[in-house]
Amino acid sequence: MQPMIQGDTYITPEDTPRLLMDRLALGTRAYFVVGILNIINQARIMCNAGDYDNQAWVDSSYQVFKLIEGCGGRFHIQGLANVAASPAPAVFVSNHMSTLETFVFPCLIQPYRDLTYVVKESLVENSFFGPIMRSRNPIVVSRDNPREDFKTVMEQGQAILATGRSIVVFPQSTRTPVFEPENFNTLGIKLARAAKVEVIPVAIKTDFWGNGRWLKDFGPLKRDKPIFISFGKAMVVQGSGKNEHALVIEFIQDNLSRWI
Repeated sequence: MQPMIQGDTYITPEDTPRLLMDRLALGTRAYFVVGILNIINQARIMCNAGDYDNQAWVDSSYQVFKLIEGCGGRFHIQGLANVAASPAPAVFVSNHMSTLETFVFPCLIQPYRDLTYVVKESLVENSFFGPIMRSRNPIVVSRDNPREDFKTVMEQGQAILATGRSIVVFPQSTRTPVFEPENFNTLGIKLARAAKVEVIPVAIKTDFWGNGRWLKDFGPLKRDKPIFISFGKAMVVQGSGKNEHALVIEFIQDNLSRWI
């Protein structure tokens, strides 16, 4: 599969123009939301027809990527060489700030490593977006029973990793613009240790796409906020994984402190 973005780093060119329809929307999120819904609907149609394969998923993700740029988003991405370094399955452990990273990660990671997510049950049950998530065969958790969710992730996660697929884990309980290490659990580290695969830390700052008050997935666009995504070097989990968990937190904190 051909990578959509070449090289280790990517920065949105300064002369990238705003889309005409976005400018006509007078700075509101209206055109952006319509564009996202159209991309999702096209993907949903392909899913229902049984035609939504890995390449189609990457293509949809890249369409969202370009729509974000066309609506004023400016990406600063680094560490793609760490993603491309090996095709081996890994656990990507990332902070979670907005809907943006869920949509964009596929076009950055999937060309190098077959991918799926740990997702909450409401995403796969959603009548509109659900077919897309189900087509990715994700690990589904309820968020109501932590003990049962842990068991699900550990059992299904090890089985998925054994087939060669990588998994994105967001250890925070919910999306938040503030990173709180005390609420960043060790699930990703424990899964990687049990499956004997590497961990790749990911730091993101994606508050360009805010969380909505009434519709959380479609919050306001904050066009003055650049988008940052950084992939760290893969780590082998040693012993209990306590040191690697601390290193993931340090990686995220260090990047956020630079970006802020």
